[in-house]
Amino acid sequence: MQLFVSCACHMQVSMPNITIDDKVFSLYLPAEKIQHRVETMANMLNADLKGHDPVFIGVLNGAFMFAADLLKRIHGHVQVSFVKVASYRGTSSGLDVKRLIGLNEVLKGKTVVILEDIIDTGKTIEDILYQIKGFRPVEIRTATLLLKKDAYKSGIHIDYIGFEIPDRFVIGYGLDYNGYGRNLRNVYVLEDLKV
Repeated sequence: MQLFVSCACHMQVSMPNITIDDKVFSLYLPAEKIQHRVETMANMLNADLKGHDPVFIGVLNGAFMFAADLLKRIHGHVQVSFVKVASYRGTSSGLDVKRLIGLNEVLKGKTVVILEDIIDTGKTIEDILYQIKGFRPVEIRTATLLLKKDAYKSGIHIDYIGFEIPDRFVIGYGLDYNGYGRNLRNVYVLEDLKV
């Protein structure tokens, strides 16, 4: 017997598949596996950041669940902030220019840990790192729950990786499709690749 839950968002849930609007997603990473990996990443960060004065910066909207679960496991006194990346189309170059919104903390002389939900090509994390460096932290580290290794084109080293995944569209655990699915505890992969 399958359990279906319908809501106004046109999301239909069945385990291990879900349907959001017209797309079917299948279970990819169950919540228990995610939590185990987040615990391992937190242990690594606790060991590496001993004696540091870290500022954790979560990138919204997608990283909110990952950041919350990870930070509950971080020891000691830390600062936590969240930023959004806003994109603007350049008037002459035609390129997207991204800037951080919401960063008010003093980062000079601090160890900064950027928390991302997913990294694919690496362009966004490059833009974030470039801007964070301007605040003159002593060190910047990067942590992501998911890395699309085959899509990743940047030469930037990612310090902490939860899972390497194929270049597929995923939702859940902070990631969305048309604004829905962020609240799901599991990560799901799109069965039909046409998004």
